[in-house]
Amino acid sequence: MSTAHDLDPALARGNRRPMAPYTAQHVLWACQDGVATITLNRPERKNPLTFDSYAELRDLFHALRLASDVHVVVLQGAGGNFSSGGDVHEIIGPLVKLPAPELLMFTRMTGDVVKAMRTCPQPIVAAIDGVCAGAGAILAMASDLRLGTARSKTAFLFNRVGLAGCDMAACAILPRLIGQGRASELLYTGRVMGGEEAERWGFFNRLCSPEDLQAQALTLAQALRAGPTFANGITKTMLHQEWSMTIEQALEAEAQAQALCMLTQDYTRAYEAFVQRQKPVFQGN
Repeated sequence: MSTAHDLDPALARGNRRPMAPYTAQHVLWACQDGVATITLNRPERKNPLTFDSYAELRDLFHALRLASDVHVVVLQGAGGNFSSGGDVHEIIGPLVKLPAPELLMFTRMTGDVVKAMRTCPQPIVAAIDGVCAGAGAILAMASDLRLGTARSKTAFLFNRVGLAGCDMAACAILPRLIGQGRASELLYTGRVMGGEEAERWGFFNRLCSPEDLQAQALTLAQALRAGPTFANGITKTMLHQEWSMTIEQALEAEAQAQALCMLTQDYTRAYEAFVQRQKPVFQGN
């Protein structure tokens, strides 16, 4: 049995290694044909997060940076809900009793989950049905693409429990997805954003029927897997890093990134396929 912690020595050596054999402890993990699926799996309580599942997600997404056999990730919840956020009894209750230094250790750890999601090269497709609240909404926000359902209920409800809306980079990422005014409304009020509103505001890329959500998320992931996955990883990196760049810096960074992609065999494959009037078959190198 392997865990995310077992991967640390390989990360330290800088070695790529397969992730398919990974055995999850606090979520469900599956990997087939380059597409990994992570399922939040506590359906009886709407898939809340615990200290352990936070840590496992952090370590897992961190390890994916060097995965040789994972090119796209699907993130979903079991039982008709995405995630209700931090477990009231297993997280919120204990946090009330902790001193400030330990609270800061916890909030930094949860932020590291978002950091690991944004810095792993694989595009993350979130399939969102039912409840998507608190830290669950953050996991959806931190994904690259979001498919939702009309019945989904997304809420950044931190201020409803006496906290600031600035949790796990919500004040940085959410305005970039839906705009400053809309993000401000959700973060100040903690109100629920319905599925149709989420699509209209640009939080969801599209809506699916609940019974078709998982299949459509997998179809999208497979389409991304069939693309130039090395180049897709560069795109994700630049989408993340260019937030803090000037236009001049972004142009130079993209010039260097694109020149690197022009050295790949996938670029040559695309040209040769075009000449032969065929569809290119990308291999991610």
